[in-house]
Amino acid sequence: QVQLVESGGGSVQAGGSLRLSCVVSRSSYHNYCVGWSRQVPGKEREGVARIYLMGGSPYYADSVKGRFTISQDNAKNTVYLQMNSLKPEDTAMYYCAAGAFCRGGLMLADFKYWGQGTQVTVSS
Repeated sequence: QVQLVESGGGSVQAGGSLRLSCVVSRSSYHNYCVGWSRQVPGKEREGVARIYLMGGSPYYADSVKGRFTISQDNAKNTVYLQMNSLKPEDTAMYYCAAGAFCRGGLMLADFKYWGQGTQVTVSS
């Protein structure tokens, strides 16, 4: 079983930065794939980035490449999403999610466990 708790959301002006954190509580020592996705009311959830909890190459959606950085601290069981150069279109509820294995790309179906989400609001 895996539990995910996000934090770090808030309100920021365009061009600003925020760092989201996701603490991963797990009952087995498995190298989970952990990702961030976001959703705006009325729209489909969009994958943003993902990485393996014990490290490895990250994967990003084209919309955030060069602005967002996902990283992990295995000792703290935490995955971070550093968001720079934020735009109003980044406004959304951001969710952390985990799955046993991630196929290529950002496939939300790979994620079995989900957090409650943290709101990010970017004003122009």
